[in-house]
Amino acid sequence: MTLRYPVSPMKAAIGTLPHDDENWAYEIKYDGYRTLAFVDGGEARWQSSNLIDVTAKYPELAGFGRSINAKSAIVDGELVVLDSQGRPSFELMQQHATQVAFYAFDVLSIDGHDTIGLPYEKRRELVSGLVEAGSNWMVPAHRVGDGAALVEATIERGLEGVMAKRLGSVYVPGKRTPNWRKVKNRHIVEVVIGGYRPGSGNRDSTFGSLLVGVPKADGLRFAGGVGTGFNQRTLGELTSRLRSLRTDTCPFSSLPPREYSRDAVWVRPELRAKVEIAEFTNEGYVRHSSFIGLIE
Repeated sequence: MTLRYPVSPMKAAIGTLPHDDENWAYEIKYDGYRTLAFVDGGEARWQSSNLIDVTAKYPELAGFGRSINAKSAIVDGELVVLDSQGRPSFELMQQHATQVAFYAFDVLSIDGHDTIGLPYEKRRELVSGLVEAGSNWMVPAHRVGDGAALVEATIERGLEGVMAKRLGSVYVPGKRTPNWRKVKNRHIVEVVIGGYRPGSGNRDSTFGSLLVGVPKADGLRFAGGVGTGFNQRTLGELTSRLRSLRTDTCPFSSLPPREYSRDAVWVRPELRAKVEIAEFTNEGYVRHSSFIGLIE
């Protein structure tokens, strides 16, 4: 077959580092928007992962097509925005606060010839020779084997994690496959429970999410909501304890935004919990949070 616009990108499964380490390649996982570039005659057309044309949204990428060493190509990668420390920031990407950068990591077609049936390592070699680095695009480095060392490096730099890709694997558009694994770095933090939001559906008798904060010099600073990580037993036990601590007074140093506070039930801030998160956002809110347990 010959691939044409639009194309659904291949997807990765969430997992852990492979045991047969030498059979895998590793790339840094960049926290941004998955995007495909369709290049033809020096012009690039950009498509989001949900098949929307986003070309007009990113004028800073206008010269990308002229950096391609082919008449036409389909290139897969990630659009990112870097923070002041040079780290990709999903929050800044959502805001498009500064110019985006495109990090290319795969190629689906070159000059009308599909490359999706080639092994990963051959496609990686092709994309490295295809894309000439520019002011807003590049092909990041990768490594074969020793994934643990790359994971450790990403943790030290405060990055999201790594992508593990099986050597010899082909590219399967639109499919989620175990041949690509997202290995995410997670952090465990302590928070104080200051309230909860009512539940619905199978949680209508318990709660939907906990409202949590972090102690600061000016009081308990609101840090967002935690809505996952609970089993039925935990939900029941926590609901009972939270109801015994109900109060009419918001315990946070300032009232949380309306999307959290409009139906909030406040509690005295006497319970502390461990929560697993991806990171704190620039606003100080927990991101991708999951409840671990109370700190007794």
